[in-house]
Amino acid sequence: MSTEFTFKVLATDGKARRGEITMPRGTIRTPAFMPVGTGGTVKTMYMDQVRDLGADIILGNTYHLMLRPGAERVAKLGGLHEFARWPHPILTDSGGFQVMSLSKLRKINEQGVTFRSHIDGAPYEMSPERSIEIQGLLDSDIQMQLDECTALPAKEPEIERAMELSLRWAERCKTAFGDQPGKAMFGIVQGGDNPRLRERSAQSLSGLGLKGYAVGGLAVGEPQEVMLDMLDITCPELPTDKPRYLMGVGTPDDIVKSVARGIDMFDCVMPTRAGRHGLAYTRRGKVNLRNARHADDHRPLDDESDCPAARDYSRAYLHHLVRSQEALGAMLLTWNNLSYYQSLMQGLRNAIEQGRFAEHVAEISEGWARGDISAL
Repeated sequence: MSTEFTFKVLATDGKARRGEITMPRGTIRTPAFMPVGTGGTVKTMYMDQVRDLGADIILGNTYHLMLRPGAERVAKLGGLHEFARWPHPILTDSGGFQVMSLSKLRKINEQGVTFRSHIDGAPYEMSPERSIEIQGLLDSDIQMQLDECTALPAKEPEIERAMELSLRWAERCKTAFGDQPGKAMFGIVQGGDNPRLRERSAQSLSGLGLKGYAVGGLAVGEPQEVMLDMLDITCPELPTDKPRYLMGVGTPDDIVKSVARGIDMFDCVMPTRAGRHGLAYTRRGKVNLRNARHADDHRPLDDESDCPAARDYSRAYLHHLVRSQEALGAMLLTWNNLSYYQSLMQGLRNAIEQGRFAEHVAEISEGWARGDISAL
């Protein structure tokens, strides 16, 4: 296994890229979907299950882990890999998005952000340096810069102010990160829905010579067309020899269309959150197991799936579990959803290698369009 962080593009098909990130704790096949392990757990899943489904890397959340159980405590217990029993790569976000979205009382200035915990109201300070320090205590393999994510819609002066501040914070994060063999720090492109600001942010970050680049501040309520337009502007401005990560995305359709624009990495709570609320993702689109039409349906979610949750349990039983609020329902549907997402990524990787990406996307879309037909 490599002792350094490296990224190679192994194949391309149009703008879609099949690549490989190597680092001491493992290899990440791209395009990659990272299950979200917010507080050191992928909700309702065992880590062995997550790995067996094909995940090469998971995401941990700096904000939540710093509040509970505390980064220093995790460090004393051997770091997040040992703490959570996940010996493979971990990416930690900076905590910036959660500070902006969960903390009602917060103040942002050049130094950083001060806020109160959404758990108990305790005051905290988060600077770029402190964010990197926390991620270091967690011992994550890929660490994200602290940035300010602007909610959309927003006026151009506000978007520009946040983007410029994020650029300055990126420089400070790079300095704080220093030289950590085998690990990486990614910068985050901001700029809201403004093409000029997105382009400037991407160009400026590229000049910092970082090991990877993320696109942030999208999938925050704007139409999909806006997100895709921003990717069309941003991706050409980023280095071709570095991984590109679209943060917080998304639906299977979002992922497929973003891969087509050159994105390599994704994360989203959608498959796990949907599973806890009775929604299954399948080759035939979404299935809402809360609906009464499933009460007498003996079919599984997908009889061709490799995942036991999709293949071996009837829709009637899953419907019963969901309506009864049994924990097993959330467990099985999350298992199914993460299996589908990883299967989707493997299919995209194979199609890029085979030079049939467009055909494969057409097949995926045809399956979704057919939809899920109730048994008679």
